[in-house]
Amino acid sequence: MKKLTLFLLSLFTLTAILTGCGGQKAEAPKAAPVKELRVTYVKAPLNIPSIVDKFNETTVKAFEKDGTKVTFPVITSGAKQTEALAAGSLDIASCLGGTSAILAASNGADVKVVGIYSRAPKAFNIMVKDPSLKTAADLKGKWVVGPKGTILHQILAAALAKEKLTLNDVQFRSLGIPASVNALLSGEADAALVAGADVLRAQRAGARVLANGEGLVDATIVIGVSGKFLKEHPDVVRKYLALHQDNLRFLKEQQAKAYEFTAKETGLSVDDVKLMAPWYDFSTAITDKDIKDLEETQEFLLANGMQKNKIDIKSMLAEVK
Repeated sequence: MKKLTLFLLSLFTLTAILTGCGGQKAEAPKAAPVKELRVTYVKAPLNIPSIVDKFNETTVKAFEKDGTKVTFPVITSGAKQTEALAAGSLDIASCLGGTSAILAASNGADVKVVGIYSRAPKAFNIMVKDPSLKTAADLKGKWVVGPKGTILHQILAAALAKEKLTLNDVQFRSLGIPASVNALLSGEADAALVAGADVLRAQRAGARVLANGEGLVDATIVIGVSGKFLKEHPDVVRKYLALHQDNLRFLKEQQAKAYEFTAKETGLSVDDVKLMAPWYDFSTAITDKDIKDLEETQEFLLANGMQKNKIDIKSMLAEVK
């Protein structure tokens, strides 16, 4: 009887162990709930979905129900956005330049791309005032100003390459966009790299578009996240992307209201917003064309000494399940 009892006890123990290791696996400990979600807010050049989100409080109200506070640090520099993602002080970079994402990933930062924010080749321009400058070929030996290592810089390189020239054939000085427009208008520069509302400002002061990204560079802006955050909180990232789609639906279904929000936030007129809005494609799905554009962006960065380590672009893309 004693032996039978010991046998049954051993059998029960073994069954419990096997059950725990088999069909009913112990669940991995879940990450702590997110108390604060940090998402960048960048309104320029014309980030209508982000502006809609701000005015409607789409993300704030939805996450409030989960007990999550959403904050919107204003970080306009792509490099600082990726630094913050890597440091864990930022969770989602809502609109991050493709160049910045690639540079960060190539330097080992744990940054993942979970969608496209926008493509806007018409919004990124090379602008001039001198009527004798008719094509990019005429920029040879001229002073060109604009932000280095950006989509605009890439468009300059592509426009020159089309004329069998390189960046070494122009005198380039790195300046922010508003300062670049001022330099062009004052005659300190022959050409300026300009995006967004500053294009209209320059045009109204007598400048014109020499070339833009059309047929050269798609000007891809991405949605970036911390890889660690994505791994620990895929549900939060998935919810954020769904809310972003809500903002896009609002833009489509209530366009006049979205344009009104944008005009109020940027200081543009509603007519200006109507003029510029068609320049932007805000669809979020990552297409083969987007991947090709990002690969070409990497080649630009490598060729011009701004990137040292080549990466597989697809390795930084992440599907949120």
